[in-house]
Amino acid sequence: MKEIVIINGHPNTNSFNTALAERYKEGAEQSGSTVQQIIVADLAFDPNLQYGYNRRIELEPDLREAWKKIKAADHLVWVHPVWWGGFPAILKGFIDRLFLPGRAFRYRDDSVWWDRLLTGISARIITTIDQPAWYYRLIYGSPSVKSLKRSVLKFCGVSPVSVNYIGSIRDSNEKDRKKWLKKVYHLGVNLK
Repeated sequence: MKEIVIINGHPNTNSFNTALAERYKEGAEQSGSTVQQIIVADLAFDPNLQYGYNRRIELEPDLREAWKKIKAADHLVWVHPVWWGGFPAILKGFIDRLFLPGRAFRYRDDSVWWDRLLTGISARIITTIDQPAWYYRLIYGSPSVKSLKRSVLKFCGVSPVSVNYIGSIRDSNEKDRKKWLKKVYHLGVNLK
C-alpha cells in the first residue's frame, strides 16, 4: 500500500485538471492506497520567494501542512495544464516556496554538487495541453515537463518520474474526455 499525494496545480478548481486528479484518486483508493490531495489554488500563501535563497521567509500553515504530506509520500502525482510552455504561476510559486535548500536538497560546502533530500519518492506528471503530445515534445521540447521532472523533482531526488500528456484539450469532446478520465483512473488503480 502506498502513500500517494496528488498535487493539483490548476488555479481553477472547476477545471478538467481537477476531474483528472479526482479520477486518479478514485483509482488509487480502489487499489488500497492512502491518498491525500494538495489543491494549490486552495492554499493561503504568498507565492513570491521575495528574497530568493538569501533570507528565509516563514512558511504559512498551509505550506507547512503541504510539506508534511510531501515528505510522508511514497508517490507524488502532479496534475497541471501547460500555459505558454510552462505551468501556472501559482504552481511555480508553490514550488519556489517549498522546494528550498535544506528542505528538498542541500548544497555541499565548497562544491558544485548537492545532496538530494527527497529520495525514496516516485512521481507521475499528468499535464494537459492544447496540441498533440508529439507536437509539444518535438517542436517545443516539453519545457514544462523538463522543468518539473529534471530541474525540480529529479534534482531533489524524486525518481522515477513518469509523464502522461492529456490533449489536445482545446479540440476535445466529451468522448475524448471520458477516455482520458478512464486512462487516469487506471493509472491510479495500477499505482503508477
